[in-house]
Amino acid sequence: MTTAGTGRLARAKINLYLHVTGKRADGYHLLDSLIVFAEAGDLLRVELADDLTLSIDGPFAEGLASEADNLVLRAARALAAEAGIAPRANIHLTKSLPIASGIGGGSADAAAALLELCRLWRLDIDAGRLQRIALALGADVPVCVDGRPAFIGGIGEEIVPAGALPAAWLLLVNPRVPTPTPQVFKARRGDFSPAARWHTPPADLEALVAFLASCRNDLTEPAILVAPEVAGVLAVIAATGGCRLARLSGSGATCFGLYSAAADAAAAQAEILRQRPGWWAVAAPIAG
Repeated sequence: MTTAGTGRLARAKINLYLHVTGKRADGYHLLDSLIVFAEAGDLLRVELADDLTLSIDGPFAEGLASEADNLVLRAARALAAEAGIAPRANIHLTKSLPIASGIGGGSADAAAALLELCRLWRLDIDAGRLQRIALALGADVPVCVDGRPAFIGGIGEEIVPAGALPAAWLLLVNPRVPTPTPQVFKARRGDFSPAARWHTPPADLEALVAFLASCRNDLTEPAILVAPEVAGVLAVIAATGGCRLARLSGSGATCFGLYSAAADAAAAQAEILRQRPGWWAVAAPIAG
């Protein structure tokens, strides 16, 4: 994932399913979800410097311009504090993923910063310590550090490897409308759902699609209440050739289509951007 001089890809995090299983006394919801990563994301580069700086470019850089303390900088400071060193690095982030869109962009950026800075600073920090730093930054950061298909539980901090998944392609589509996570959870109604994990990973894509068809994203209806455009996105994806499943990721507004062939995903991306030139759409294989 890392090559000297090229930086690290902060991969988009996709919830193939998401069940809300309960609610803690402090108001946080308990989740059961299958996480995969797409071979698409932001790009983070680091180099040694006399102090700590962050520069940002890319199509979604403007959305981070007003942040007083970016999560990437917080990750760098937390890692340096754990290692007992001064945080000295120039960090450059090319922001290609929509912000606050249900695909873990900020968490993936923080995870990439932790991993790249460990390499740059030549730190020998074991996985347990690194995961503790990641969790202090946010519930989604640990699974992004891990970077493999996984089931998550709790508020996102419990990670169970899901095993190897069959090869498949994703089409990620966002209508460029906000679906703030607190608003989506507030709009949720109904009972809680049971966990839906497998004991043995699916042998092929047919088995994966059948498993996912028995699951859902419990935040879909509340996300549509917050942003009705989400329903249109799901319908457009589902109508594309070769789409095996269309679903919301996280609390949205990004939705995804699942495809068996790269050509189908690429054709669907081209068709959607032709129909809806204001939307964001990217086709990529599932990582790993």
